[in-house]
Amino acid sequence: MIETQLNDGTPVCIRRVRREDEARLREGIARLSPQSRYLRFFSGMREAPPQVLHALVTPDGHDHLAWGALRGDLPDTPALGVVHAFRDPDDPDSAEYSVAVVDEYHGRGLARLLTAVLLLDCAREGYEHFTVHVLPENRPALALARSLGAKGVGFEGGVTEMSIDIEDALGALRAEADVPGLAAVFEQFGNEPLGADGCGS
Repeated sequence: MIETQLNDGTPVCIRRVRREDEARLREGIARLSPQSRYLRFFSGMREAPPQVLHALVTPDGHDHLAWGALRGDLPDTPALGVVHAFRDPDDPDSAEYSVAVVDEYHGRGLARLLTAVLLLDCAREGYEHFTVHVLPENRPALALARSLGAKGVGFEGGVTEMSIDIEDALGALRAEADVPGLAAVFEQFGNEPLGADGCGS
């Protein structure tokens, strides 16, 4: 578990997603606005199909990595966001990257914190780059990807495909280590027992 904070000082903890998070994840998806659900899933569905939910909450720590952000200071420890990396079976050095944050936490630096944790985890697992698929109207996601050095590699079906070099992205984030939340991520990752119980356990 990593304890950190958003840009406005709001405390959050980031830990690995677990099977028992299924209800929390379902509630988080329901809290997304229709626009946010469309930008994340390319669909306006209010609820993810059971098989999709099951896949999202059963990371194996190697071919599927997933981390979630929680508010441990609130009674129900709500989920604020989640980030995933799925290994490409045709390119074992690559992973499909995605991140989602509930609307009320947009613009507060959470996607960046989650991405930093995922990048560190992926680097440890031997991944070299991410691929990310983004709708052109999703300007915040495009801005985040470009700040990490993403390069456009394709456009199909109205979706932009980008590639992110993991080491380059980590270098870009380390250059922002004066941001308190990011500094805490880099300080704690690798020094904490990542499998330990923590907020929302």
